Amino acid sequence: METDTAALRLVATGSSPGPDGPGAAPPPAIRALRLLSLDAHGRVLDWMSWQDAACLYARGAVAWTLGEPCLTLHGGTCRATGRQSILELHPIIAARGHARPQALDPTPALTNAALFARDQHLCLYCGGEFTRSHLTRDHVVPLSRGGRDIWENVVTACFHCNSRKGGRTPQQAGMPLLAVPYRPSWIEHLILSNRHILADQMAFLKAQLPRRTRLSA
Repeated sequence: METDTAALRLVATGSSPGPDGPGAAPPPAIRALRLLSLDAHGRVLDWMSWQDAACLYARGAVAWTLGEPCLTLHGGTCRATGRQSILELHPIIAARGHARPQALDPTPALTNAALFARDQHLCLYCGGEFTRSHLTRDHVVPLSRGGRDIWENVVTACFHCNSRKGGRTPQQAGMPLLAVPYRPSWIEHLILSNRHILADQMAFLKAQLPRRTRLSA
């Protein structure tokens, strides 16, 4: 795809182009857009930005796609034909080549953001819903008592409940857990980590969920 050096202009599929020019910043909805990346065999890899997806299209590295186009990119004009280049990005993109074995079913990294998403930003002691800045990672069995920093031993807790529990177990503190901590699957993690999942993506991911899952189907 031979184009000049004009910047790409973004158009959300199904809507008319806005008044902003090529150099304008993408609107929030487009900045938050993530496309689902698969390998050529249809195995789920991760979320990717629309910029990375555009690179796959431009390199001819897309094996196949699913879903109706969700974003159209308008580029420069081809000197040979005089036509403007256009890329239509799909919500689910399978790239050519083989995925590394360890990338097919990775263990989600235990971060506070992922933990709070797993527990839906609820304190698992008092049941209150809080913003991220008011939540903490609590170790059910405290590290000082031999507890480990693993998915199965951590829960989301508000500052008050974490301070009240201190270095005790829930039983010792008289603070029963509202749910049992668990290690999410990679598919569960992908669903929990993206608040802007498109309908085609959600349908595909839910079909990949393990039979026993904490997420409602």
